[in-house]
Amino acid sequence: MITRKRLAAGVCGLLAAIAVGLLPTPAVAGEPAAKSSPKVELTLDVSGSMRARDIDGQSRMAAAKQAFNEVLDAVPDDVQLGIRTLGANYRGEDRKVGCKDTRQLYPVGPLDRTEAKTAVATLAPTGWTPIGPALLGAADDLKGGDATRRIVLITDGEDTCAPLDPCQVARDIAAKGIHLTVDTLGLLPDAKTRNQLSCIAEATGGTYTSVQHTKELRDRVHQLVDRAARPVATPKPTEGAQQCAGAPELKAGLYSDREKFAEHRWYRVAVRPGQELRASVSIAADRAVNNDYGVLLRASTVHGREIVRGAEAGDGRTDVISSGLRYPKAPLASSDDAEPATKTVCLQVSNSFSAPASVKTDPGLPVELTVDLVDGPDDASDAAFFGLGHGWWYLIALVLTGLAAGLLWGWISRWRVTVWRTN
Repeated sequence: MITRKRLAAGVCGLLAAIAVGLLPTPAVAGEPAAKSSPKVELTLDVSGSMRARDIDGQSRMAAAKQAFNEVLDAVPDDVQLGIRTLGANYRGEDRKVGCKDTRQLYPVGPLDRTEAKTAVATLAPTGWTPIGPALLGAADDLKGGDATRRIVLITDGEDTCAPLDPCQVARDIAAKGIHLTVDTLGLLPDAKTRNQLSCIAEATGGTYTSVQHTKELRDRVHQLVDRAARPVATPKPTEGAQQCAGAPELKAGLYSDREKFAEHRWYRVAVRPGQELRASVSIAADRAVNNDYGVLLRASTVHGREIVRGAEAGDGRTDVISSGLRYPKAPLASSDDAEPATKTVCLQVSNSFSAPASVKTDPGLPVELTVDLVDGPDDASDAAFFGLGHGWWYLIALVLTGLAAGLLWGWISRWRVTVWRTN
């Protein structure tokens, strides 16, 4: 009897072990979690103007369909792709209705190439050009997840549904800190279309491309979809304070923020002995601004004494302006068991942008801040080894250099006068 019970228990244990082995293995602590797939939504203008036959002897709509079919064949397997249209359904003259004419043609997800091509084949140039509503819809289609998210907008004209300004819509999307990029492509664009599409792209860190031929359209869309599949560093949203005392403490990494025109924002970084702080900031002019502007990145102590600063100025010829600084903290003089004292460095980001009265200043300008902490320099050829560029050290170095140059020049001058008198 006991033998039978033992045999039964052994069989049960064996069956349980087999069942457990067949179950999915849970992730081991410390192992990296599965990464989310990048998402892309192709947003196509299907308004009436797409009937024009001026791209390689065919209509703009036919060129877009041909480019889409070739791009769909080459989409990487790990990319979740969707398609949204604007102006594809309503043929009437009611502007209110026409400006709501945007819908998702193919949902964002794993791509069924045949189904997506069939959906594209049904499109015919129809109605209005509600770019702003289409961008809002596309942003909603792509929400969720922490992977790359990209909207590729293809249109042959500017938005016809003002006052919902698509450029302002793009700024609002960027201000949410969801790291969604909008790339724009203009089919044979005029000046107004080109300016509007450039503004949309700049507001979200995307790109604008003018397209004249079918091959250009195909290659560029394929390039943008392929770019989404590449791993990129995603900035972490943060919000600087008005004073260093209440500023967020940043670790090494990439951060994004928004800064109003002519505003000062503060952040804190803890630097240990023997470390060097390397920081840089970029501020984008994502709208029309006045010429002659600048950005300042300044490091100071918690008591307000300046340590080092970096500044850069622009005159309207660039959309992004950057500056950076380095600060090495000297290692401890002697090694003891005491915990090394860290130094809190206050980073101040300021800008001197201004804008015409007609330009909206809210939300603020996009800011990207990079913080890195590395081993301090130990090579005397490195300027940071001497502390050059750190406030008073830099001033003293300049004074000593000027003094030495003055003495040398004075000696040479006296020698020349003496030689002249002798001769």
